[in-house]
Amino acid sequence: MDLSDLAIFKAVVEEGGIVRAARKLHRVQSSVTSRIQQLEASVGTRLFVRNKQRLHLSSSGRVLLAYADRLLGLAEEARNAVADGPPRGVLKLGALESTTASRLPAVFCTFHHRFPDVRIELTTGTNDALVTAVGDRRLDAAFVAVAPSRPELTYCGVFNERLVLITSLAHAPVNRAADIASDSVIAFPRGCAYRRVLERWVGDKDLASLRVLELSSYHAIVACVASGTGVAIVPQSVLATVQSSRVAIYPLPKVLSDVVTPLIWRLGESAPPVNALRELIGTVAAGARGRPR
Repeated sequence: MDLSDLAIFKAVVEEGGIVRAARKLHRVQSSVTSRIQQLEASVGTRLFVRNKQRLHLSSSGRVLLAYADRLLGLAEEARNAVADGPPRGVLKLGALESTTASRLPAVFCTFHHRFPDVRIELTTGTNDALVTAVGDRRLDAAFVAVAPSRPELTYCGVFNERLVLITSLAHAPVNRAADIASDSVIAFPRGCAYRRVLERWVGDKDLASLRVLELSSYHAIVACVASGTGVAIVPQSVLATVQSSRVAIYPLPKVLSDVVTPLIWRLGESAPPVNALRELIGTVAAGARGRPR
């Protein structure tokens, strides 16, 4: 098994067959077929199930595909690490939607000017989904809401955020959690760390009575709150990005409201693009604090 065999195998999977893979790789079809057969012989099992001239990954093929992605990624990382000059390649980055909207535009602008040979592929998601993706090596790094406790991950704090409660302008004043007991709560799906802040504020006693409307967009959340659909907890910085956000804003207890957005990556595995991002963040993220390693 060598890297070129794995690259051909991955191309066949991604293109859905030998013919398309051969066209993409600028190879003759017989050459691609032969290399797949050699790879199957070297691993001692069939990687594809052939059905009516179509190829489907076998269970062993699915396992090998995950390793192929990792090995080819590491090979690219190694080439970039020893090459002279600025970083290049792909940076698979994750971020909360709130961070993407309110914090990353300025970062990306500076990053693209400084490192034009790095292409950023951005994935947004909840805190828990992003942590899992970095741990599984599907992402190189991610901006999340809570510093991870997983031993294979490390982080540095980059953005200070303040969480606030928002209601419609017609809502009665909110001074304590009991004042929203009869309201619907608008929040991201489970896995969102800011949703857990709301749950801690409300408390276990009243949590079961809450009606939750799950949305995956802060623009939609703020719009629904403004219309009187319910209440929500959001980073205050997000409100500046939402036009006509006519909502009432209430502070939360400081122990819940003041949070730091960490940038996380796998311990000992940061690629040159990740290191470049960390260095850049250190110069543009005011008030950064955390645990750099």
